[in-house]
Amino acid sequence: MTASASDLPQPRAGVLQISAYVPGRDHIEGVEKVFKLSSNETPLGPSPRAIEAFRAAAGALEIYPDGGAGALREAIGQKYGIDPARIVCGTGSDELLALLTNAYVGPGDEGVFTEHGFLVYRINILGAGGVPVVAEEKNLTADIDAILAKVTPKTKIVFLANPNNPTGTYLPFDEVKRLQAALPSNVLLVLDAAYAEYVRRNDYAAGLELALTAPNVVMCRTFSKVYGLAGLRIGWLVGPAHIVDALNRIRGPFNVNAPAIAAGAAAMRDDAHLAAAIAHNEEWLPRLTEAFTGLGLTVTPSVGNFILIHFPQTPGRTAKEADAFLGRRGLLLRAVGAYGLPNALRMTVGSAEANERVIAALTEFMASDRGHA
Repeated sequence: MTASASDLPQPRAGVLQISAYVPGRDHIEGVEKVFKLSSNETPLGPSPRAIEAFRAAAGALEIYPDGGAGALREAIGQKYGIDPARIVCGTGSDELLALLTNAYVGPGDEGVFTEHGFLVYRINILGAGGVPVVAEEKNLTADIDAILAKVTPKTKIVFLANPNNPTGTYLPFDEVKRLQAALPSNVLLVLDAAYAEYVRRNDYAAGLELALTAPNVVMCRTFSKVYGLAGLRIGWLVGPAHIVDALNRIRGPFNVNAPAIAAGAAAMRDDAHLAAAIAHNEEWLPRLTEAFTGLGLTVTPSVGNFILIHFPQTPGRTAKEADAFLGRRGLLLRAVGAYGLPNALRMTVGSAEANERVIAALTEFMASDRGHA
């Protein structure tokens, strides 16, 4: 007997409204050498100390990891002057964002995020049975007044990516503090600072101060970007004791694996490798921006390790055609139509070779008769 759809196990309301997250491409059929510039990974790779710690951990894989990731929280605490008890570690900041949503959003509750914010915010809110609420941006930048206008008695959580992905724009810390001060005290403000290490602006702060002093703010960070440990999936957050307590009650008991704990702690202590990664980005971010602007393309000013390149809608010059043109040359950028930006591509700041190849390819693309070469 065949069961009807109504007789089958049913997911929670909202789950089937989710469009599954699609990562950046990492290969292309028929192209042997590929430069992956679609996921904002560092071209410098991980710290040699992290690699050494990872290899050393391989000798005890039969042993469960420390359930509290104590060594990792200790290293983070020493780096930032934080009580490790105020830190929660997870399988990437993605897990922490999901834990926060599941802990504080229920059926019918609202979660607010900005127009071009990280796709995972919407996914998590829907997965928890909540209602996603989108605040318009201004010039591809979060707008505090627009966010506050979307807050209602049903709002339980506000996500703010600062800097934002995929736009690369940011809000000064004074604006972030203004947002927190105006939010109702029962609304959780999540500051997603995945790209904070790259920002070189005097008016920027990742949000550590607010997360340590305000009762309704947490700051999330990741090891996947500047630290080069995306393959190990390590994230961390800092927040008030009562929020940390709630998350520790629902997270998996061994949610960060032992090699990740060891490698993350070692990476956090390698200041020289961190400085080299930041210096590489500081060199290439303006060079790429200038090169593409010189081709007649518009580039959104970025403070991250990526840039958003806008293409005209003229046939032969579109983002879709540029993406195909680059792909045939083994250059994989990120199409961002899912973010409401169908006429743009996001490019990670890659190695010198990768960056030069993209400049040369886009120069050829913009000069060709219809971009079909």
